[in-house]
Amino acid sequence: MTSLHEWRDHLVDAGLAGSFLVRDLDDGTELALDADVELPIASLVKLPLALATLERVRRGELDGAAPVEVAPGRVDTPGPTGITRFQHPARVAVADLVYLSTSLSDSAATDALFDLTPPARVAAVLRDLGIDGFSLRHRMDVLMATPAEALDGGLRHDLAIGTTGRGGGSPIAELDVARANTATARSLAALLAALWTGDAIDPGVAARLRQLLAANVHRNRLAPEFVSDASTWSSKTGTLLNLRHEAGVVEHADGGRFAVVALTRSRVAAAAQPAAEIAMGRVARGLHDELRSR
Repeated sequence: MTSLHEWRDHLVDAGLAGSFLVRDLDDGTELALDADVELPIASLVKLPLALATLERVRRGELDGAAPVEVAPGRVDTPGPTGITRFQHPARVAVADLVYLSTSLSDSAATDALFDLTPPARVAAVLRDLGIDGFSLRHRMDVLMATPAEALDGGLRHDLAIGTTGRGGGSPIAELDVARANTATARSLAALLAALWTGDAIDPGVAARLRQLLAANVHRNRLAPEFVSDASTWSSKTGTLLNLRHEAGVVEHADGGRFAVVALTRSRVAAAAQPAAEIAMGRVARGLHDELRSR
């Protein structure tokens, strides 16, 4: 049996500091590494946004079929997907914007949804549903307008690593816990638990969001450890500068269901870090296997 201290050392060896939580969704038991540390969540904010949008559609406050004019992102650097890479405006229905934002992590679609439901309104919907632990402050494009974005990619990563303080402060807005959208591994696990097992969220809304998470196209991080013929993996990823996150649920053929949340900061100044991705998966899987065997 590997101790929590050993799993933490495994992350350190990969250049990571991590906040992990694995929770059995049926009996509530869990294993965790620093699960109450508040961190910027990058694209994981698209999960509560999707929930709030679908809930507002259910309430009749939004029309899921209503078309929305979305400006093209015109981004040609590696990474972004969907409308963020478009060269021309698009008209997309609200419900399809939720798909693009959640399953493809399309930030242009996300900001179109934030136009309809701003961060403060998303937070209010979460409160109505009894979901706590999220600080929602801004759209996606606000983060991309920081001075750090004008720097070369390598310099941005150097700056990110060198300026983040022990308390989570940073001159880079997207990495500063006082200015970024933030959450903890525990609050993300609670949101996932509400989607899979709770009664506060409308069953139709929860089912649709589970479908969108199962359709996540980004499968390079934790998915290799959890996808098999005997299990399914539904999740949302978040990646920004030295942040690498994923939050999801693995469902086993024997009926077992586990929420798995991994939030990490890297100390390595590089965008491509396959060793970090592998380490995240191994730690998440190790915690899951230990909890499941108890």
